[in-house]
Amino acid sequence: MYRVLPGTDIRIYNNPERGSIKCVFSDFDGTISRLRSMWKNVMENVMVECICGKGESPPEIADQVRKYIHDSEGIQTILQMEALAEMVKGYGLVPENQVLDARGYKEIYNQRLMPYVRKGLNDLEEGKITPEECTIRGAVDFFRKMSERGVTMHVFSGTDLKDVRNEAAKLGVAEFFEGGIYGALDSFEEFSKKGMMKEVMHELKFKGPEVAVFGDGRVEIGTGKENNAITIAVASDDKKGRGWNEVKAERLAKTGCDVMIPDFSEGDALLKYLYNEI
Repeated sequence: MYRVLPGTDIRIYNNPERGSIKCVFSDFDGTISRLRSMWKNVMENVMVECICGKGESPPEIADQVRKYIHDSEGIQTILQMEALAEMVKGYGLVPENQVLDARGYKEIYNQRLMPYVRKGLNDLEEGKITPEECTIRGAVDFFRKMSERGVTMHVFSGTDLKDVRNEAAKLGVAEFFEGGIYGALDSFEEFSKKGMMKEVMHELKFKGPEVAVFGDGRVEIGTGKENNAITIAVASDDKKGRGWNEVKAERLAKTGCDVMIPDFSEGDALLKYLYNEI
């Protein structure tokens, strides 16, 4: 159960020690950026097509794929593609000589997704849309104000490193994350969001309530909980970039998060709560 912070839509699940945040770890896609808001639909289509080949796609396969995507949200794309490779082999609907490895499936997925991302970036550069339209509502202003409080901030993403750095810069948020922007490399062995978060926390020697973790996936929230950080789950409607996604909220509640928000539109109240000013 949770209580609602008076006068807001902010849900409080636990009562963490507040007022001493010195370091922030934030997820990128779905927590700050909306440039990849189509990723779930794209991944579902790619997975079903790769599993079924040229044949019909039974509803149960789509159901399994959809469940896997929801359950794996937040992990590196290459790991999701490794799972896809196993599903393709397991169903056996595709000739063995047409089965790809994880990198091959990742290439297909990126080829399908990147046109949406590039269009968003092009529209942004041409002034057809604003950074606010490409981000979760209130996120840019919130992280700017968090940065102004002198907090060391980091972004961690399962998106490829070069892409997340480019997208963060285009959205105007890269400057807030002076602690570092981290993204996926070619293999899981080279980069693990969970592993890198734990490594940076250890190096900086920040402990417990000195650290706040923001994210919309199990990986970052779970890692925050393992390290006794204050965890803020973002359960936003991906397509609108604002308001509750109750399915996501139900899933994130199971992570044991301390706080949950639908977006950052009540960022001032959230900041005051986290710094024990209300």
